[in-house]
Amino acid sequence: MTSKPTDQTTAGTKTVSFAPAGPLAGRIMVPGDKSISHRSLILSALAVGKSQITGLLEGEDVLATAAALRAMGATIEKSGDVWTVQGVGVGGLMQPETAIDLGNSGTSVRLLMGLVASHDISVTFTGDASLSKRPMGRVIEPLSAMGAEFTARMCSDGKACLPLAVRGLCPAVPLEYRLPVASAQVKSAILLAGLNMPGVTRVIEPVLTRDHSETMLKGFGADLTVETDKDGNRIISLTGEAELLPQKIKVPGDPSSAAFPVVAALLVPGSNIVVENVGINPTRAGLFEVLQKMGGNIIYKKQRTVGGEPVADIHVKHSKLTGIDVPADIAPSMIDEFPVLFIAAALAEGTTTTSGLHELRVKESDRLNQMAEGLSLLGVDVTEREDGLIIVGSGEPISGSKKKTAIKTALDHRIAMSFAVAGLVTQTGVTVDDMSPTETSFPGFADMLATLQGGTK
Repeated sequence: MTSKPTDQTTAGTKTVSFAPAGPLAGRIMVPGDKSISHRSLILSALAVGKSQITGLLEGEDVLATAAALRAMGATIEKSGDVWTVQGVGVGGLMQPETAIDLGNSGTSVRLLMGLVASHDISVTFTGDASLSKRPMGRVIEPLSAMGAEFTARMCSDGKACLPLAVRGLCPAVPLEYRLPVASAQVKSAILLAGLNMPGVTRVIEPVLTRDHSETMLKGFGADLTVETDKDGNRIISLTGEAELLPQKIKVPGDPSSAAFPVVAALLVPGSNIVVENVGINPTRAGLFEVLQKMGGNIIYKKQRTVGGEPVADIHVKHSKLTGIDVPADIAPSMIDEFPVLFIAAALAEGTTTTSGLHELRVKESDRLNQMAEGLSLLGVDVTEREDGLIIVGSGEPISGSKKKTAIKTALDHRIAMSFAVAGLVTQTGVTVDDMSPTETSFPGFADMLATLQGGTK
């Protein structure tokens, strides 16, 4: 027998319970890729002319980026399924009239900091309680070296946080910068700043991170090259004072969103689903690779290239998983997917060890701690280390407690969705304290799970 997740909305929060309800079946599509959606809007706003975007993720984070770009002069409209952006050209951003509220979107604030850094405008960025705790120093450092000036609130740990004011410099100073930590957001912020300045901006990337910015910048006509030196470092060089050309963009499904139904189908006995039109860029598909190594029956079908990005339909069947040591060097290609991997590890046979995950402590929440606490409440054998978790899986459904386990999400959308998946494979189910943050990246997530629970093979 199948049943929809049950929910109760109170004072802006949305408490939802998830419980086993039979196999998952059917074909679904997940929302558009969040990383590509942000960059589509930003580069379209810098192009000279009219760009069109289909498949855009219409979650709160991406809509915050759209609102910010409108405040700085771009015209962004939606008609049916098509978003049209009339760009202002590189260097054409205008002074916004008020502070720009970016809600919960760390991607928005970090990319837009880079965008503003080389324009002769001043912008103040604000955000919600969660975003206001997230450190911004790693972006401030290189952008300051390019000439931008920053004034930020200091968090309790002494790190620069929101509210944050940026005063750009035009012309700014080209920079050669070696990334001290793997971060696609820092890389992208520097490249966006480099668009509006003379000379060559160069980013040296010791560890490969998602490369959507490089792919899209070249697609819009920027003079950008990528080379690899003898030590294996990627050297990304961008010639500034660019003139970007308008594009027609089709955004593929987000692999970070596909992660949740994929893991759910692997764990729920008898499941057999297809997730259509998912981006499988190698810099983003680490989770699927890890799950396959654990024994997951995951097959890419109808592989093709859309707008320079590899795309496939992902066919997933229930599988018996085995714990593994997850190599630290794969972390950048699946950093947002570790929470749901931890759920898979809890049901795998044997021990799964993860490391190199310091970045998870400065996401929307301290994801290592949040996942460790939640898994412990479910009775999972989990050890929290500074840079990862060790999870001893039983190879069986999670026993949980005698009643639905209540999970606190700390306003983190990926924590919420991960424990929703856990609820499908616990004996008594899980109650997630607030599913409303999932609107930032996966509108309709709970309905999607209900659709799969009621699907037919």
